Amino acid sequence: MANKYVNYISDEHLLDCIENLHKAYLKAKNNISKKSFYANKVDTIKLTFDAKFNGITEDDLIQSEILRQIDKSINNSIGTFHEQILGGISGYEVGKQSGFDIKAEDDTLFADIKNKHNTMNSSSAEALFQKLARYADDYKKAKCYWVQILAKGSFNEHWKGEINGKEYSHSRVFKISGDQFYALLSGQDDALYQLYKALPKAIKDYLKSVEKDDSIKQNSALEEITSEIEKSKRSVLDQITFENYSYYLGFEKL
Repeated sequence: MANKYVNYISDEHLLDCIENLHKAYLKAKNNISKKSFYANKVDTIKLTFDAKFNGITEDDLIQSEILRQIDKSINNSIGTFHEQILGGISGYEVGKQSGFDIKAEDDTLFADIKNKHNTMNSSSAEALFQKLARYADDYKKAKCYWVQILAKGSFNEHWKGEINGKEYSHSRVFKISGDQFYALLSGQDDALYQLYKALPKAIKDYLKSVEKDDSIKQNSALEEITSEIEKSKRSVLDQITFENYSYYLGFEKL
C-alpha cells in the first residue's frame, strides 16, 4: 500500500515525529510563566517603541514577546524533528546523544544537523570540523557532513577553508544543504519538497486524532501580570518595568 504522505518514511513514523514536536510546543508554551518570562530581563524601553511605532496594544505586545520567547526554545526542537525524520529512512539512525545526529547503520556516514546556516560562531565551526574529521579518521569508509537544513543555496561540497585563522580540509568532510542531504539519504531528489508539501495534511490528520487537554495551562505569564495590575493599577508596561527594574534609581515611583 502506497504511503499517504511521503515516499521514503512510513506514515506512522512521520506522525510520530509530528507528535514529538507537538509535545515540545506544548511544553514550551506551558513553561512561559512570569518567572521564566522575566528570567533574562525584559527590555521595556524597546517595547515602548514597539508599541508606539507599530501601533500595537500593550497586551498584544506582551503576547508577541511571550511568543518570541517560545520560538527561541522551539528552534532546537525543529532541528530534532529533522533528525527524527531522517533517522526513519531505511539504513540510517538517530545519534541518541552519541556525538552525532544521524549515522548510517553501516558506519559509512555521520552527520551533524543545524537547522540554520548561521547558528555557529567561528569557535563552534572549528570544533564541529574537528569532530567530523575525527569520525572520518576513525571510520575509514565514512563521509561526514555538516548539514544546514536552511542554507544559502543548494550544495554538497567539501568543507574546507580558513576557520579561526587556520586552514582546514579533509577528503571526507563535507558541508551540505538540507535539500541535498534529504536527497542523499532517501535517494529522491525532491524528498525535502515532499515533506514540505505533506506537512499541512499530516499535521491536520494528527491534530484530529489528538484530544484537546484543557488541563494544560499555556502562556500563564500575561495572566499573572494582569493579576498584579488589578492590585497595582499600573499599565502593563509599567508593571513589567517595575517588576524588572524597581531597584533602579527613580523606578520605585512607578
